[in-house]
Amino acid sequence: MATYHIETYGCTSNRGESREIERRLRDGGHRPADGPAEADVAILNTCTVVEKTERNMLRRAEELSEETADLIVTGCMALAQGEAFAEADVDARVLHWEDVPTAVMNGECPTTTADTEPVLDGQVGILPIARGCMSNCSYCITKFATGRIDSPPVAENVEKARALVHAGASEIRVTGQDTGVYGWDGGERKLPELLDRVCDIDGEFRVRVGMANPGGVHGIREELADVFARNEELYNFIHLPVQSGSDDVLADMRRQHRVDEFLEIVETFEERLDEWTLSTDFIVGFPTETDHDHAQSMALLREVRPEKVNVTRFSKRPGTEAADMKGLGGQTKKDRSKEMSAAKREIVGEAYEAMVGSERRVLAVEEGTGDSVKCRDGAYRQVIVRHADDHGVELGDFLDVEITGQNTMYAFGEPV
Repeated sequence: MATYHIETYGCTSNRGESREIERRLRDGGHRPADGPAEADVAILNTCTVVEKTERNMLRRAEELSEETADLIVTGCMALAQGEAFAEADVDARVLHWEDVPTAVMNGECPTTTADTEPVLDGQVGILPIARGCMSNCSYCITKFATGRIDSPPVAENVEKARALVHAGASEIRVTGQDTGVYGWDGGERKLPELLDRVCDIDGEFRVRVGMANPGGVHGIREELADVFARNEELYNFIHLPVQSGSDDVLADMRRQHRVDEFLEIVETFEERLDEWTLSTDFIVGFPTETDHDHAQSMALLREVRPEKVNVTRFSKRPGTEAADMKGLGGQTKKDRSKEMSAAKREIVGEAYEAMVGSERRVLAVEEGTGDSVKCRDGAYRQVIVRHADDHGVELGDFLDVEITGQNTMYAFGEPV
């Protein structure tokens, strides 16, 4: 597991985002360090309210980049002036705060809580459906803590979901280290059955399916895509971490899929769903990744054009097979990460720009900055509704909006 150090500057919203980052890191089995020098990764949540603050943020980023092996910069300055850190020659990854926990996890599976009990967090019901996974990735340390998949019965998870809906959840997040292999320990592939039955629960709510490795989804891709197509309660969103566009690197990572299998899953969902969101992950700078391998990853990114992409620079985890491999230089990893991150921003920005002018049904899920609320449309794209109080919008409301603009990582919606 990684150790982390997090520093937060600015407003209450920034502090709330840092708390959410830390909560997700702790849920993933990671722990805080005594300071930046002792941390595997330092996280700087920035403010940019005035020029003096901007200078202070750059200076602190420079200091942290010298103190820690890996620096992530997020927050307002990262979003508004992300290029300033590169211009100041600060060695850092500039990320939206929602992408920080996945980046810290280095492509590892998330670790669910020991008792895998559901949690209600405001409007969001978090439903861990199983513990463990079926993978044996050469870079992942999580497997040492969680072991193989252990799936409670479908009926048990359905009752947990029902309890969350009755407690007021308007969004249920189905989570696990690898949701796609739910039920494999009993010899059956049960995720489609579970999702069908959760969607049959009385009430008005939406369901988001958490990370599912392509190796587990490939064999059920048609059945699973049909479940999405017939249940409007399901967000048309799937998180399939491909990690590399090179079969050679995937073999060295000991991933349980090939690139063509990942593409077959994408093609199946494209055929079944009119509109959907693909989320994926790439690890850049794996020890055996050549320039050609990286070019293959870039080509795959541009081919499938996922609307959510987590780009992670490889870092060694003690006790893993990949930790004993001769690593690539830090500059190589940095350059490849910058190239992929730039392509990602272009692709995601184009997807949100294409939404402008359309009308969409959204669910208000979380409080935003000031009097705004964060909403999700049917494909789990984030839509910000500003001046929510003036429009009478409350968390848990379903509403129709017109998309009036975008800011690369999210869209703006006006109630109609």
